[in-house]
Amino acid sequence: MVDLKLENQTVKIEKGELVSYNVGGYEYIHQKGSPGWRNADTEMFPIIGPTADAGFLVKTPKGNAVQDQHGLLRELDYKVMDKSGDTVVLVKEYKANTKVKNAKFPDKSTAAELFWPYDFKFQKSFQLKKDGLHIAFEIEGENGMPFMLGYHPAFKLHSENARIEAHGSTIGIPAIIEVGNRAMPIRDCKSITLKDQKDLRITTEGFGNFMLWTEVMNMVCIEPVTFYPYAVEQVKLHHGFLGLNDKNTIFKVHLHPLH
Repeated sequence: MVDLKLENQTVKIEKGELVSYNVGGYEYIHQKGSPGWRNADTEMFPIIGPTADAGFLVKTPKGNAVQDQHGLLRELDYKVMDKSGDTVVLVKEYKANTKVKNAKFPDKSTAAELFWPYDFKFQKSFQLKKDGLHIAFEIEGENGMPFMLGYHPAFKLHSENARIEAHGSTIGIPAIIEVGNRAMPIRDCKSITLKDQKDLRITTEGFGNFMLWTEVMNMVCIEPVTFYPYAVEQVKLHHGFLGLNDKNTIFKVHLHPLH
């Protein structure tokens, strides 16, 4: 467990996962074991979305890759590269075409192993500042490598009338539940506010869109994404790729408590 602290803000990170962001005794992050989702946060890379209908195959310029839902990054382990009082830097590295065991197999998937035809290095960092928690993702790899990136944090809800404000509209939790597993897209959006007993503004750089998902009233996932995967058929998922270059190697998320 890695702990960060700054004044009345504390952060707990377990194997790279943000399991707590607490400000003055108020917990913003969904707690493992509570109804809704078994995790607290994860990353979706190098693809977002399901692939079962496409035989778990995703087209790339170097041929088909085998990917399960939301990619293979989550199957790799983070290493702590740097740690100070208010900052931690974690890294995952992958060698092209290395077979990775799929944790969903065999209970939830028929794909036993996954692979990606490109090397990459994926860095995730957390830094506490006076204005909140800053999370950054940095990708290193071959120039032009196709990829999507999504960040998938889950937030604890404290009241029955918790809601989301985005693009000047208010979205209730029941409306998100009704959409189901496809998740609700909020396109062309860089800032969302979670309205609850205490409000939290989530702002992003590089992603450009959000997805909202939950099945319960006590938590909601507010997910910055580069692409909404249900906009295309699974066999056309490659249409949502970005190409890695100097302009899109760093992506940022800021969790800003509003007091």
